[in-house]
Amino acid sequence: MTAMPKKYPVFGVLVSATTYDEAATCIMEKAAARESCVSTYMPVHSLMLAARNPEYRAIVNSFELACPDGQPVRHALAMLHGRTLPDRVYGPQHMLVLCERAARQNIPVYLYGSTPRVVEKLGDTLRERFPGLDVAYCESPPFRTLSDAELIETAERFNASGAGLFFIGLGCPRQDEFAARIRDKVHGALLCVGAAFDFHAGEKPMAPAWMQRHSLEWLFRLCKEPRRLFGRYFVYNSLFLAYLGRDILRRRLGIGRNEQSTDEKDTRP
Repeated sequence: MTAMPKKYPVFGVLVSATTYDEAATCIMEKAAARESCVSTYMPVHSLMLAARNPEYRAIVNSFELACPDGQPVRHALAMLHGRTLPDRVYGPQHMLVLCERAARQNIPVYLYGSTPRVVEKLGDTLRERFPGLDVAYCESPPFRTLSDAELIETAERFNASGAGLFFIGLGCPRQDEFAARIRDKVHGALLCVGAAFDFHAGEKPMAPAWMQRHSLEWLFRLCKEPRRLFGRYFVYNSLFLAYLGRDILRRRLGIGRNEQSTDEKDTRP
């Protein structure tokens, strides 16, 4: 079994220094063996939520993978830990990588999130894009926290489907909280991919590749949804820059130089 990638603390949040291929290999091994694991994807917004919320941070830090979804998060790994990665591991793109592998390896997938129309449309889109992909079930859950009984029933549906990959599109932090509650009851890999459902179902446009490469995806999305996203980006992008500047200065002053990388271990809340 391939070892999980090492994690490095970015503002107290353990971020996996990994690539699309490495992370996909680890996830597919777990999926094929029907072993539980969780992968989440950390853009600036999610990272700063976790950095400022101890309970959410404990959840993220308990997952096997917390991929650097945002280019700024990838750059922070390089600046703070010298871990230069060739690219980020963008949740929506990684979903496609995993679906392609799942089609080749005959591992069914389960879609859980969004509205009934969107999740069904997503299922059709993935089947068309990846011939042979078995989309075992498409489920739109209620927009609230599940009771313990409902959680058990959901886990039973997950396991009965025969799927090995479970894509969760509930938004941050709700999808991570859900994954943390259900992970010990599910036989397979849980992937917290958020907006990937809307993107791949054609509900929302993705930023052009050049904007993604140059850390400008936030600007594209802000132009599309200014009312909803202005506050988020203004607050969390500013906090990210402040935290990063603080930590770079601390390192230059010799504070925290003994901080080591963190190997994957069970730190579940």
